[in-house]
Amino acid sequence: MIDVALLGTGGMMPLPDRFLTALLVRKRGRLMLIDCGEGTQVTMKMLGWGFKNIDVICFTHFHADHISGLPGLLLTIGNAERREPLTIAGPEGIKKIVEGLRQIAPELPFDINYIEFTKKYEKLDVSEFRISAMQADHRITCYGYSLDIPRAGKFDPQKAESLGLPKPTWSLLQKGETVEHDGKSYTWDMVLGEPRKGIKLCYCTDTRPTEDMPQFFADADLLVYEGIYGDDEKYDKAVKHKHSLYSEAARIAKAAGVKELWLTHFSPAMTEPEEYLHTAADIFPNTAVGTDRMTKTIRFEER
Repeated sequence: MIDVALLGTGGMMPLPDRFLTALLVRKRGRLMLIDCGEGTQVTMKMLGWGFKNIDVICFTHFHADHISGLPGLLLTIGNAERREPLTIAGPEGIKKIVEGLRQIAPELPFDINYIEFTKKYEKLDVSEFRISAMQADHRITCYGYSLDIPRAGKFDPQKAESLGLPKPTWSLLQKGETVEHDGKSYTWDMVLGEPRKGIKLCYCTDTRPTEDMPQFFADADLLVYEGIYGDDEKYDKAVKHKHSLYSEAARIAKAAGVKELWLTHFSPAMTEPEEYLHTAADIFPNTAVGTDRMTKTIRFEER
């Protein structure tokens, strides 16, 4: 299972009750952060999941409302006594951008590993997290993310029997141990059934809808997607600035067959974003308007 927290839901500028964009994911105590807008470390402190175990920070793009909170957060992570390397990933140029921001946070007790994306689709594995990235359609290079948590199949006694493995070895294999029998080595994956459905979380903001989004987000348990404006009359403005409306987010969620949609990254001019929920829910009923520190636990399905 994973825990998801929408740390900040604001776009462009923070409001008194709305921090800027960030999403936090927790798996087995390890943390992954996507974006780090102004106020991220404040809302993280309010959430209470800690700072030390952040293993990877992924950035969608380099506009200030998505990255300006990073220097202070890095200092806070260091003050939390982290010593292990931290991975920072994002569009090409991320190292230059972060090193520039670090002029005000020059001394850290941990190293930073940089991963720069140059292709339309990218993949990386960090700590507990298997991450895919897809280039979006914004005014500057921008990526959306998918986090996939695979789940192995169940132990299959018939496979163990077909391999001639005696029953006393089965429990060892189920524990992940390697078993030696008749001069051959057997591993746990050799006695498993078909993989079971895992968990998929997707996050994308600051973009126009693209043709490949439904496939990239396909069957996600949760899609967190921007809704800069709730009113469809703002369409021309959304197109001009390369953003998405509530209704467009809903159509993408419907086409992708996701289970749930959270809207985020609201214009500061939209002080009551829930007033427009119907424009999305009429298209994709299982839509929620995001709020700061909104959380959800996503568990594996049992069939």
